[in-house]
Amino acid sequence: MKVIRRLFALMILSALLLTAGVSPCAAADGETPPSLEAGIYEISKYGNLILAIGAESMTGLGYEPGDVISVKIGGAEMEMPIGTNYTDVDSGEPICCFKAGSDGITAVVLAINAGDLTSAMGIAERRTIDAEPGYEWVYAEGFDENTSAAISMVQKQGYAQEYAMHQHSGTRTNKRQDYAHLDDAAFANFRAVETGGMGKGTLYRSSSPISPALNRNREADEALLQSLVRTVINMSDSEEAMRQYSDFALTHYAECDIIALNMDMNVLGENFRQKLAEGFRYMAAHDGPYLIHCKEGKDRTGFAAAVLSCLMGADADEVAADYMLTYYNYYGIEPETKEYEEIAGSNLESMLAKAFGIPSIRDEDVSLQSCAESYLEGIGMTAEEIAMLKEKLAEDYGGLISPAQLTTDKDLR
Repeated sequence: MKVIRRLFALMILSALLLTAGVSPCAAADGETPPSLEAGIYEISKYGNLILAIGAESMTGLGYEPGDVISVKIGGAEMEMPIGTNYTDVDSGEPICCFKAGSDGITAVVLAINAGDLTSAMGIAERRTIDAEPGYEWVYAEGFDENTSAAISMVQKQGYAQEYAMHQHSGTRTNKRQDYAHLDDAAFANFRAVETGGMGKGTLYRSSSPISPALNRNREADEALLQSLVRTVINMSDSEEAMRQYSDFALTHYAECDIIALNMDMNVLGENFRQKLAEGFRYMAAHDGPYLIHCKEGKDRTGFAAAVLSCLMGADADEVAADYMLTYYNYYGIEPETKEYEEIAGSNLESMLAKAFGIPSIRDEDVSLQSCAESYLEGIGMTAEEIAMLKEKLAEDYGGLISPAQLTTDKDLR
């Protein structure tokens, strides 16, 4: 299906400038790029709008990263910068992302970093269904498959300084040989959460131990075995999708107690909140050690681990350090550098502050533990469930074991 869609997209791009009603010539220096109109090609799982236009067409008209544009869809309108990654804006902020794909096509994606732009603009509602992929988008009144987005320039390079600030020096690859400085677990972004109050070897986080997309699943699954994980919170897959991965039944992962949540990326949205509560209840009702993961183990996993760390009494520095270890594992971002602080501030700290309803997680007058408890109550967990979750997370399990200690998986479990 993806291949068909990509081929269809290529055909669309060749005729786009005619259907958009704009001149194919780029704006002359000093001139405002012409307005354009593009259809909605697809609504992604996470509420991102993929437009029926290629980034090359927009850059040919004079639009580029760092510009601020207006996007009007129906009666809804948003201003947003153009960037090349969702994290080129702070958590919760909108962006027009020129997103490069592995197939050589650079798509134009309208998104909210860690949010849901489709719902925010009132274009469609995401509903849960039993059939795969576990959800469907239902257009709101006044919108349909023929709805288009009108794009116009607001300020040329009006976001240039902020865009530059959000860039970081690292590049993630999926090749094991590019990470010779890391052991297998770190390559898989697998690690224990060792923040204050957390039991030893009790909570782990990781990239997916079953999805081959990042070429880290085998290393993650082996680390899962060595950590003796019993309970898994899978934030990214549905039950059916999870079991369809190649060799799933042969993994150590498959022998665990698993809840598959199929969560979106909108940490402030009701769907995310309800499913996070469901996952945490599952943890409280099962024995550890626990593993939380999504695809990369970065955003959804990072948020969940941060909430649990706060709940157990960790301070802001500990929470940020755990989150940013992912950026070292993937991109080589070192602590005590300017970009380290900028990424932590614009991603995790901004996202957590919004979820907790506080100005900053570094406010000396704020108890992050109390904020986490209030947050969990707000997403529907009872005081008894929260107390049980804390009790489970405080237990010690001792941490990783050596391969020499492994007898059989069944004996260890």
